[in-house]
Amino acid sequence: MKLKICGMKYPDNILEVALLLPDYMGFIFWEKSARYFDGVMPELPKSIKKVGVFVNESIPVIVAKIAKYDLQAIQLHGQESVEFCSELKNKIRTDVACNVSTIEIFKVFSADENFDFSVLKPYESVCDYFLFDTKGKLPGGNGTIFDWRILENYPSKKPFFLSGGIGIEELDSIKEISKTNLPLYAIDINSKFEIEPGLKNTSLCTDAIYRVSCNQDK
Repeated sequence: MKLKICGMKYPDNILEVALLLPDYMGFIFWEKSARYFDGVMPELPKSIKKVGVFVNESIPVIVAKIAKYDLQAIQLHGQESVEFCSELKNKIRTDVACNVSTIEIFKVFSADENFDFSVLKPYESVCDYFLFDTKGKLPGGNGTIFDWRILENYPSKKPFFLSGGIGIEELDSIKEISKTNLPLYAIDINSKFEIEPGLKNTSLCTDAIYRVSCNQDK
C-alpha cells in the first residue's frame, strides 16, 4: 500500500516531509485553496512522485505545470469529463515539453452514501487510478471521512486511492479494508496531519508512514 501526502506548500516543510520518503507528494494548483502552491519547488528524491492537483483547469495550463514542476502525476479534482481525460492523456503523450510519456492520471470522485458507482466505467480506459474523497462544500480538504462500507459495492478492478479526512485513528482501521479483495492502492492524507493549512506536522507524517507500512506487512 502506498502513501500520498497532499497539500504541500512551504519549501522547508516540503523538504522535511520528503526526508520521510512518502510515495507521492501532492501540490494543489487550485487558486481558491488555502493550500494553493505557487512557489519554488525544491528538488525531491527520485522515488517520490510529484502530483499536481487541478480543479476544472484547462489542458494547456495543466501541461505547462507538468513542464514547470516536472510532475509525475495529475489529479483531476473537478467535474472533468471522460473526453477531457482522454484528450489530456493524448496531449501528455505527444507534448515534447512534458518530456514524460507515462504521467499517471488520477480521477477524483466525491463519495457519500448515495454514490453511483456506475459513473466509473467510462473513465476506466482514460485514467490510471480512481481517488475517492468525501463529498462536501469544497472539491477536497473538507476534513471528514465518508462511510467506507459503500466500497463493498465497488465494481471495478481499477486500483484506487482512499482520501477524505483520514487521521491516525482511521489509518488503523484501514487494515480491515486491506484484508478484502478491494484494489486499494494508496492512502491520501492531508488536513489531519497539519499544523496549519499547507504546513505538515512531520511527527504525525512519520507515524502515518509507519502505520501504513505495518498495515502492508499484515
